[in-house]
Amino acid sequence: MAKAPVAERTRAAADPARPPAGEIQALVEARHANPFAVLGMHARDGAIVVRALVPDAQELEVVDARTGRVLAPLARVHEAGLFCGAVPRRKNPFAYRLRARKDGHQWEFEDPYRFGPVLGEMDEYLIAEGTHQTIYDRLGAHPVTHEGVEGCHFAVWAPAASRVSVVGDFNGWNARCHPMRSRGTTGVWEIFLPGIGDGEIYKYEIRGADGTILPMKADPCGFGAELRPRTGSVVRDLRHYHWGDQDWMAGRGVAMARERPVSIYEVHLGSWRRVLEEGNRPLSYPELAEQLIPYVKDLGFTHIELLPVSEYPFDGSWGYQPVGLFAPSSRFGTPSEFMGFVDACHGAGLGVLIDWVPGHFPTDEHGLGRFDGTHLYEHGDPRKGYHPDWNTLIYNYGRREVRNYLLANGLFWLKNYHIDGLRVDAVASMLYLDYSRQPGEWIPNEHGGNENLEAIDFLRRLNELAYGEVDGVVTVAEESTAWPGVSRPTYLGGLGFGYKWNMGWMNDTLDFMKRDPIHRRYHHDQMTFGIHYGFSENFVLPLSHDEVVHGKGSLLTRMPGDTWQRFANLRAYLTFMWTHPGKKLLFMGGEFGQEREWNHDASLDWHLLDTDLHAGVRDLVRDLNWLYRSLPALHQRDCRADGFEWLEANAAEDSVLAYLRRGEDGTPPVVVVCNFTPTPREGYRIGLPEPGRWVERLNSDATYYRGSGMGNLGAVESEPVAWHDRPHSVELTLPPLATVVLERA
Repeated sequence: MAKAPVAERTRAAADPARPPAGEIQALVEARHANPFAVLGMHARDGAIVVRALVPDAQELEVVDARTGRVLAPLARVHEAGLFCGAVPRRKNPFAYRLRARKDGHQWEFEDPYRFGPVLGEMDEYLIAEGTHQTIYDRLGAHPVTHEGVEGCHFAVWAPAASRVSVVGDFNGWNARCHPMRSRGTTGVWEIFLPGIGDGEIYKYEIRGADGTILPMKADPCGFGAELRPRTGSVVRDLRHYHWGDQDWMAGRGVAMARERPVSIYEVHLGSWRRVLEEGNRPLSYPELAEQLIPYVKDLGFTHIELLPVSEYPFDGSWGYQPVGLFAPSSRFGTPSEFMGFVDACHGAGLGVLIDWVPGHFPTDEHGLGRFDGTHLYEHGDPRKGYHPDWNTLIYNYGRREVRNYLLANGLFWLKNYHIDGLRVDAVASMLYLDYSRQPGEWIPNEHGGNENLEAIDFLRRLNELAYGEVDGVVTVAEESTAWPGVSRPTYLGGLGFGYKWNMGWMNDTLDFMKRDPIHRRYHHDQMTFGIHYGFSENFVLPLSHDEVVHGKGSLLTRMPGDTWQRFANLRAYLTFMWTHPGKKLLFMGGEFGQEREWNHDASLDWHLLDTDLHAGVRDLVRDLNWLYRSLPALHQRDCRADGFEWLEANAAEDSVLAYLRRGEDGTPPVVVVCNFTPTPREGYRIGLPEPGRWVERLNSDATYYRGSGMGNLGAVESEPVAWHDRPHSVELTLPPLATVVLERA
């Protein structure tokens, strides 16, 4: 390294408090890579010197932190606000404060550069290794007491940066004020800022390795965020919420067990209900706790699933392009208020699942893209790092720090927010290197195949950690292909999810239901094919938000016929779904026959419940949930082949289906018969496995649901007439466009 000019070395020798001119220039230009080596308190040539960069001050002096006594004035050595001076010899280090003056105004504050690091050696080791499962406790912004002083510890991973500063209202968004300390090979930068607490807005200003100043970045591990369209992170103290759900947490693992009834109400918090009188604003977390939870509880659902709650910049993404993975969306309130919502769900006996998006992230400049001037979070090659369908970036699952970030985030929601399960979005897009790509637009793996081996390994590790580290939680995969073993344990070669969405069942059955009944006979297999693979996974039957957007219309408008027939079709279909093997998921609005396609900017059409037909669908869903929970045959063997048996699968000309559901030994079996034509069928004979009286537990054509009222007068008796290769049978009245559920008495 070249020596400083003689005059400069002479001046520095005469004034040990004054750093070399090159150091001064680097500080005032906010490009110094090691500000803690210059600023703060240092022993120099037998003296103790203090240096501080305070752009707003005209005068600055060092005062004793305990007594307030002035210890030494500091000289202003640069017009940008750099002050230096020697302090009378004292025990080194010692606690001091800085007192500033400008235009007759005086203020006093702690010097951030007198404090030592917060991160320890073990943190550095685990971060570098990519195994820090609670990295969110070390990175991000944390109100702490450090060396006896209240403040906030900021830490961020930016290994290619040449300088990182935390900026905010507290320093006028001036990157010169608080450049951070580099933790060397970990790539982490940190600083403790005294006096900063909950509610402060901040970002990171990063200078890349080439000296380029990047767009200000939100905190990847920030616990709070500003309300869009503002993009700052917000300091949030998560330490003080007092949970009241101990009983739920102790037994929550039972709620999503394969043998239990699982009925999920999927919700987009921003459009479930809005306050028209106040600018059409969405409900807050406390308001949702007061209104949504009793509604879902009354309808008999067991769980609420939330479209992504992690902070996202664009309403139209519905949360599936998140920027703040650790921050509940500020659209609806604060993190503590979201905790209160989850707590209230648990108090009402409802589990909470969230949609979680580890597959991609948006290109917004304040987000993760080229975070430190390099492809840090995303894969550098666009053939693996860019998603053409959604114009988003794809995480680099092969980088250990990125895997660590995502894995820790999943655990964070399960642990810190008591979330009961993660529904992992777009798993298929993660599994396949050629997903939505043409030949030449993707890179084969090391074996020449199209499997994304790094993503597969990530998903397996996610499930191992979720089930191994957090009691009673579940993971669910939205996976739309025939990938084998999605819900098989990893030790058996599977991906390790608890459940998988049955997208094939959903596509086939909805396609059948949209057809005019006269044509359904030619597509009968669409209603039966799902059983061929129905027990290859632990399935959830999803009628999700994806089925009521992008011109598809609502569930109701996809049903054929006149108004009465459309409602009858919907009631018959929902009853078929609730009695078919598999757990249930229904998107909001489907429970009362929403007419319009879902609009994320508008409330559901609650006024429809003032009409009989819509109220009838709502009443049916309530009773279906009650039936599903109360009849063991409808849920105990949801994921086992011995819980299902066809009684009539070949009546394509009649569009009639009949099947048997069984629970554990000793529980009464249930027979379900569907008539998907508008033709009533009297005396329709169905074979039975055993004799007895069969009680009509539910009829989707009942007048209570605003149907025609045809039925079987409450019960039927079997006859010793062989039918369908069974020794007993019964003659039934099959109402038009209806499903009937019978239980052996």
